[in-house]
Amino acid sequence: MIRTLAALAIAAALALPALASAATPVNINQADAATIARSLDGVGATRAQAIVAWRDAHGPFKKADDLRHVKGIGKATIERNRDAILLANTAAAPTEHKHVARKD
Repeated sequence: MIRTLAALAIAAALALPALASAATPVNINQADAATIARSLDGVGATRAQAIVAWRDAHGPFKKADDLRHVKGIGKATIERNRDAILLANTAAAPTEHKHVARKD
């Protein structure tokens, strides 16, 4: 019983850093370097500044894999953050509500 509890405690302790460093969705075509660094796992201030500099020099990223062109960003970093890398605003356009007259 104590071994089981100890194993669970160790597993939980090992899982916490992974949860704390989970990436936050960020639009890499619009965000500033500080936001990118804060949002993507494994991307610090220097790499985030390189992302913004590459974007300024070459235009917007068309796909997440284009980040490979940025010095210091490799396949592993892209894969670790793939779900958080946004290329466009994802806010849904307001839906139109049709007004239906009620019959009472």
